[in-house]
Amino acid sequence: CTFFHLPKMRNLSLLQRFSCVELSIPGSPQCLTIRSETGTVLVASELAITEFDPRTEEVYKEVSLTADDYLPEDGSGVVVAIQDLPDQESVCVATASGDVLLYNLNTSQLECVGSVESGLTGMMWSPDQELVTLTTGQETIIMMTKDFEPITEVAINQDDFGEDKFITVGWGKKETQFHGSEGKRSLAFQPVQPALPWDDRKPRITWRGDGQLFAVSAVCPQTGARKVRIWNRECVLQATSEVVNGLEQLLCWKPSGSLIASTQRHPNKHSVVFMEKNGLLHGDFTLPFGKEQVKVKELLWNSDSTVLAVWMEDLKPRENDHPNTYIQLWTVGNYHWYLKQSLHFGNEALRAPACVCWDPEKPLRLHLLTRGWASYTYNWGWSTQRSHGNDCHDNANVAVIDGDKILVTTFRQCVIPPPMCAFELQLPVPVNLVTFHSQAQRTNELAALTADGHIYVYGQGESYNLKLDSNITGEEPLTLCLLLWLSEDLFLAVAHGRHLTRLLKLTPSDSQDPKDTLEISTHIKTAVNARLFHTDSSELSLTEWKDSTGNMINFPRPCVQTALCTLSGEEHLIGLTERSHLYIGDSLVASNISSFVVYDDFLLLTTHSHMCHCLNLSLQSALSSDANQNDETVRKVERGSRIVSVVPQDTRLILQMPRGNLETIHHRALVLAQLRKWLDRLRFKDAFECMRKLRINLNLIYDHNPTVFLDNIEMFLKQIDSINYINLFLTELKEEDTTTTMYPCPSRSASSSASGKGGKKVDIICDALQSTMETLDPQKYCLCILTSHVRKTTPELEIALQKVHELRGDASAEEALKYLLFLVNVNELYEHSLGTYDFDLVLMVAEKSQKDPKEYLPFLNMLKTLEPSYQRYTIDKHLKRYRKALLHLSNSGEEHFTELLSLVKDQRLYSDALELYPSDSEQYKTLSVAYAEHLVEQQQAEQAGLLLWRCGENARALQAFISCTSWRNTLAVATHIPLPPEQLALLARDLAGRDLCHDCEEAISALIQGAAWEEALRLIYLYNRQDIIETDLKSALLDAHSNQTSFLESQKALFIRHKNRLAVVRELKAKARLELFGKQEILIRFIYIIRFFQRHCMCPLEEILHSLEFCCFSLQFTGPNSTANSIMASFQQRPAVPQQGEYFQ
Repeated sequence: CTFFHLPKMRNLSLLQRFSCVELSIPGSPQCLTIRSETGTVLVASELAITEFDPRTEEVYKEVSLTADDYLPEDGSGVVVAIQDLPDQESVCVATASGDVLLYNLNTSQLECVGSVESGLTGMMWSPDQELVTLTTGQETIIMMTKDFEPITEVAINQDDFGEDKFITVGWGKKETQFHGSEGKRSLAFQPVQPALPWDDRKPRITWRGDGQLFAVSAVCPQTGARKVRIWNRECVLQATSEVVNGLEQLLCWKPSGSLIASTQRHPNKHSVVFMEKNGLLHGDFTLPFGKEQVKVKELLWNSDSTVLAVWMEDLKPRENDHPNTYIQLWTVGNYHWYLKQSLHFGNEALRAPACVCWDPEKPLRLHLLTRGWASYTYNWGWSTQRSHGNDCHDNANVAVIDGDKILVTTFRQCVIPPPMCAFELQLPVPVNLVTFHSQAQRTNELAALTADGHIYVYGQGESYNLKLDSNITGEEPLTLCLLLWLSEDLFLAVAHGRHLTRLLKLTPSDSQDPKDTLEISTHIKTAVNARLFHTDSSELSLTEWKDSTGNMINFPRPCVQTALCTLSGEEHLIGLTERSHLYIGDSLVASNISSFVVYDDFLLLTTHSHMCHCLNLSLQSALSSDANQNDETVRKVERGSRIVSVVPQDTRLILQMPRGNLETIHHRALVLAQLRKWLDRLRFKDAFECMRKLRINLNLIYDHNPTVFLDNIEMFLKQIDSINYINLFLTELKEEDTTTTMYPCPSRSASSSASGKGGKKVDIICDALQSTMETLDPQKYCLCILTSHVRKTTPELEIALQKVHELRGDASAEEALKYLLFLVNVNELYEHSLGTYDFDLVLMVAEKSQKDPKEYLPFLNMLKTLEPSYQRYTIDKHLKRYRKALLHLSNSGEEHFTELLSLVKDQRLYSDALELYPSDSEQYKTLSVAYAEHLVEQQQAEQAGLLLWRCGENARALQAFISCTSWRNTLAVATHIPLPPEQLALLARDLAGRDLCHDCEEAISALIQGAAWEEALRLIYLYNRQDIIETDLKSALLDAHSNQTSFLESQKALFIRHKNRLAVVRELKAKARLELFGKQEILIRFIYIIRFFQRHCMCPLEEILHSLEFCCFSLQFTGPNSTANSIMASFQQRPAVPQQGEYFQ
C-alpha cells in the first residue's frame, strides 16, 4: 500500500532552484510539458517547438511550426496544448486552427495526424496515454486512441444529467428540508448568474488519476453560466454539476482522489472549491485576497496530490501598469488548508509567468517559464521546523507556516493537534521560511523570512524585522533557500542567483558587505552527489568535510533532511533522502526510514515497517546490521507515523499519524536513559514519579547503583516525602536484579550492578530504610516501618504486631493495624498475634477481622485459665509450632511428661526432646528408649543400639546390634554385659555365618547388575546358590538380550537411511559436475579413454563401455539417448587415431 503523507505539522522548504534567463528561443511561450525520461522542457510558441535543459540552458531541438504552414508566420497562431508521449518518443501539439501535430523526438519529423475544421479549444491525454480528448470550436468532445483513431464525438452541452442521476425516494424536496434561517435565505430564488466578464468561455478538460473519468467545464448556452460535466472512459455522460453561481473556468482533478478543484467568486470572498464526481460541492478554502483583487489563471495538483498550486494575477491593475502575478502553494491537513509558499513576480510584463507545470516524476518540483523566456525550476522538500535546544529551557517548539501566520506549539507544556496551536504569530505578508535560534538558552526564539524579502525576528520580549538588500533577493522570487540564526543579529543564508549560488552573512545593516558574501559554486550542473562543507561564520569560509583519516565525505544522493551527531566520539552528518535512504556520511545504513531526529545520545527513527527505533549513538555497534539491540530500542507504532519532536530532558516523543492527530509516546529507551541520568544526579523524586507513571519497575532505583542508594537513603526519603510512595517502593521489592533482566544497560558492566552489601537484596533495603526512618521520625514513618518488617524475605510479623501494640492508646494505632491487615491476610495476622501470647493484641486484631466472637472468645477464655507455661504450650500446639510447644511443655512440670512423650512420638521431635533433659535423668532414658524404637522401625537398628547402649539398656542394645549384624558392637556389648564365654563364642560363630551368607548374596546381585555374567555364575556355584539363577540371573539375561537387540535394530535402520541419502547426494553431485563441464569436452575425454584402452588392453568397444558403466557412477549408459550411445556415435564419426602425447591434454 502507498500512503500519501499530508504535511500537517511540516512545511515546504526550498532545497534547490535552477534558473535560465538567457534562452534564445523564437516567439513567446504559450504552453510547455516535461519529458519524464530526460527532465528537459518542451515548450511551444507561436513559431516553434523547442526542447531545452533548464539546468544547463542548453537547447537540444527546435522545429518550426510555420515552415509547413501549421501556424502563420506573423505570430498570430495559438498552441492550445502540448503533451509529451514517452511511449511513442514523440510530443503531441494541438493548435487553435484545428491541427493535431506529432513531433518525433528521435527523427525530428513533424507531421499532422489530424485536423478539425472548426478549430480546437483544448486537448488532454488520459494519464495512461491510451486516449486523447479534444474540445472543438463547435462545442463538441472528440475522443481518439493513442494512434489517433476516432472513437466518438459528442456534444459538450447536454440536457440529460447523466447515468448517475440522483434517485428520488419520496422524502420531499431539497427546498422543504430544514436549513435554518441562513439556509432559508440562501434557498430563496436566486437567478442564475452568467459567467464572469473575464472568463475566456473556453472549455477545460481534466482527467482523474486512474484514467476512468474526465471532467469538462464549459459555458452553458442557455444560462451563460459554467457547468461541470463528468464523463467516463467511453465518453458517456455520468453526471452534471449543480448550478454554482460565480464558478470560474479553472478545473483540475486531484490525481489520487475524487475531488475536482475549481474556483468560485462569492459576493464577499474568493474561494477554491471542490466537487465530487457526482457534481456536488465538497469543501473549499478562501484565497487571502479581496473579492475583486485577483483572478485565478490556473490550478495545478502535483503528482502525489499533496500540493495544490494556485496561479493568480491582479484583476484590476493600475493605469499604465501590468498586473502583479502570484503563485501560491497550498496543502491540507485535518481538513484545514495551509498556505505554505508564496511566490511574488511583481508587475513587470516580461517577469510574469507564461507557463507553469509540476514535474511528472518529482512531486515537489515546479517548472515555470516567464514571458521573457526565463526558466525557473524549484525543488521543495518537506521539513519540520523545531527548536534545537537540549536543555530544560527549550519548550520543544514546532512552527507551522500558514500564509501570513506562524502556528507555534510548545510541546513541553501541551500537546495540541493541528490545525490548532499554542499561539499564533501574525505577520503582514505570507511567510516562506522559519528558523529557530541556535544559541543555547535562546532556542525558543524564532525568525521568519517573508515573501517580500524581510526577516521578522521574535526574541525574548522584543521583535523587529530585518530588510534584506535587493542585491540579495534580486528581482526573482524565492532566492533564499536556507536560513540559519547563529547569534544575536547574525544569520547565514544560501541564495540562488542567475549564475551562481552564494553563502550570505546577514546583519541588520543598510547594505550588504561584499566580504559577507561567499560564492559556493558557479553555474550548477546536474547533482550526482551532495558535497559536505564546514562553515566558519566569523570569516565566512568553507572547508570540505573530511573524516578522521582525511578522506572527503560526500552524500551519495541529495538529502532533504540533515542533522549532526557524535558517533563513537567522532562527529558525523546524517542525511535522509526523499527515497527514504538514511546515510551517515557516505555510508548507507537504512533504506526504509520515514523520519528521524537526533536527540542527545540517541538517533530516533521511524520506518515504513511501522517501527520506532531509538539507537544509542554512544555505542560502536548501535548502527551495525548485526547489532544485538535490546528490546527497549524498538517499539511498534501506528502505520505511517512520523516524528514531530522530542521534549528535551524528558521522556516524551511526539508522533503524528497520517490522518493528522498527534500522539505522545514514552519510548522505553528514552525513559530508561533519562531515569539513569536522574538517578546519577540523585534526583530520586523525578525518577520515582516517572517510573510510577510509566509503570517502570521501582527496583531500578536500587539496582542502578546499590552503593549510592544505600549511602543516600536519607535524601531518598526526604525527596519522596510521601508515605504512600515509600510503601509502594517497599511492596515492589524483589530479589531480581532488574539491570540484568528487565532493563539491561549495554554500556554497563556486570560488576557495577552488583549488590552493595552481602546478603539478600530485599532484607538489605528494608533494614536500611527501617533504621533511617526510625532515626528521622518513627511516628511519621510508622506505616513504612511496618511495611519494611512485613516485606522481608522472612516476614517479621511478630515485631510488626509488637510495634502496633506499643501504639495502643494512640490514635495512630488503629490506622497502623488497619494498614497491617491490608498487607497481611487477616487469619495469618491473627495466628501471629496469638503467637505473641499477648491477649490484648489478639483481641485487638480479632476485632478488626471478620471473625465471629463465638469462634475465638471461648478459646481465649480457656487459655487464660491455664498455667503460663502450659498456656503457651497450648497456643504453640494450636499454631503448630511444635518445637516451641515442646519447650514450654517441658517447663510445665513432670506431671505433663506423658503428654510430652506423646507429642514427641507424634511429631518425631526426639532430638529436640533429648536436649531438654540431663543425660542421667529418668526422662532422658525414657525418651532414648522411645527414640530407639523409632529408629528400629526406620531400619536404623545400629543407631538404635548405640542409643540404647548409651542410656544403659544393654540387653536391648545387644538385640539391636544382632539384628543388623554389627558384629563389632555386638561383641563389645556382650563383653560389657558380660556374657559367659560359651555364649560369647556361639554368638560369634552365628554372626560369622550370617555375614558370609549375606555378603555372598549381595556380591552376586551386584555382579548381575553390572552384567558380569561369568563371575556371577562362578559365585553361584561356589556358594551353592543355584536358586539365584532362576530368581535373578535368567531374567537379567533376557532383559539385556532384548535391549541389545533393539539397539542393533535402531542402529541398522539409521545406517540404511544415511546410506541411501549418501547415494542420492553423490548422484546429485555427479550430475552437477557433468553439467559444469561441456558435453563436447566430456565426449572428447571419453574418446581418449576408449582409445587408450583399445590400444593398450586390446578390448572390444562394447566391453569398455560396459566396464565404464559400472565404474563411473556419475554416468548412466542406458536408454536410446544415453551417454554411451553418444560416445559410440562420436567415436564412429572420428576416423583418425590420436597420436602419441594427445591423451589427457
